[in-house]
Amino acid sequence: MAVRLLAYEVSDLCLGKPPLRSLPVSATLADAVSAIRYSDDGCVSVWNCDHSSPDKNDAADDCRCVGKISMVDVICHLCREENLLAPSSALKSPVSVLVSKVPGRVRPVEPSSSLLEAIDLILQGAQNLVVPIKINPRRKLQKSSPNPTAHNGREFCWLTQEDVIRFLLSSIGVFTPLPALSIDTLGAISTEFLSIRYHSPAASAVEAISSSLAEQTSVAVVDDEGILIGEISPFTLACCDEMVAAAIATLSAGDLMAYIDCGGPPEDLVRVVKARLEDRKLEGMLEEFTISSSLSSFSLSSSSDEESSSSLPRSARYSRSSSYSARMVRRAEAIVCHPWSSLAAVMIQAISHRVNYVWVVEEDCSLAGIVTFSNMLEILYQHLQSMA
Repeated sequence: MAVRLLAYEVSDLCLGKPPLRSLPVSATLADAVSAIRYSDDGCVSVWNCDHSSPDKNDAADDCRCVGKISMVDVICHLCREENLLAPSSALKSPVSVLVSKVPGRVRPVEPSSSLLEAIDLILQGAQNLVVPIKINPRRKLQKSSPNPTAHNGREFCWLTQEDVIRFLLSSIGVFTPLPALSIDTLGAISTEFLSIRYHSPAASAVEAISSSLAEQTSVAVVDDEGILIGEISPFTLACCDEMVAAAIATLSAGDLMAYIDCGGPPEDLVRVVKARLEDRKLEGMLEEFTISSSLSSFSLSSSSDEESSSSLPRSARYSRSSSYSARMVRRAEAIVCHPWSSLAAVMIQAISHRVNYVWVVEEDCSLAGIVTFSNMLEILYQHLQSMA
């Protein structure tokens, strides 16, 4: 069984993966927002080839993925003071301003690459592995769209840490006795994590949110005694629209958790955000926020039940609960485990909640650390290497 696992290639993990939706690097942030709303994974890939022009006979190497953009990138960008003053102008910026300058975040990988090679790249810092896939013959007949999936006759998908962890979990018996050992015993708990006090301004966490997105973790919200209360998660923010930047700029960390929690923000917090935008004379953001809130109210009033909601275009459903997206359901409540939890239990816990990490708390709920997919992969990778 171990030999069989080592024989797997990247292509084996790509079965059933959809082709990447993409944007040219010349697209605007407004284009990115529109594309993300129709994306199933909350982000779009950015390419250095221009798909708005007729196909060229360039080499495939001249058309490559240079990064990815999520709604969280856009939100953090709008939280900058100059962009709060003129959000509509900020959305006219090219997506290139948000593409990570850190090399290796997105890495091209051949389908024939081994599972070990893929894990090694992830441990080196790759968030997404871009893999060529076969084009469905039917799609060759389709006309080009604003968000094409084909690049010089090739389509691509990408693999994430979650994809690899899911794949390894299906063969977890190979790693015996590691799965039954505690995360504390295995040294999987990291004591370096991002946090913010419950009553601190949410705006002070913008850099931490941006860092947690890059590290695929989250920002813990704690009280003065270090007790974990909740989190400000990029995954939760990715379910919001771009106008949640107004809430980040005006609310406390605790109120922001309530604002982005599933089901949409309370009306009293919406009023607080509007009042504080007025006080700070952020007319541009106030106007955009008011329009967003009005569209949400209209969507809610025109959708009396789930059946009528499902008949709405995805873009309308996206903003039907103010800054909350019906595309996903994700609470601001933190997912936790204990130092004595087993590796297998924590892996299953993270996968079932669709997060790349689990917070580690003591018996008194004080925050002890965090366990990430990267921590787990490092342990499993060392075991795989010993079998190779």
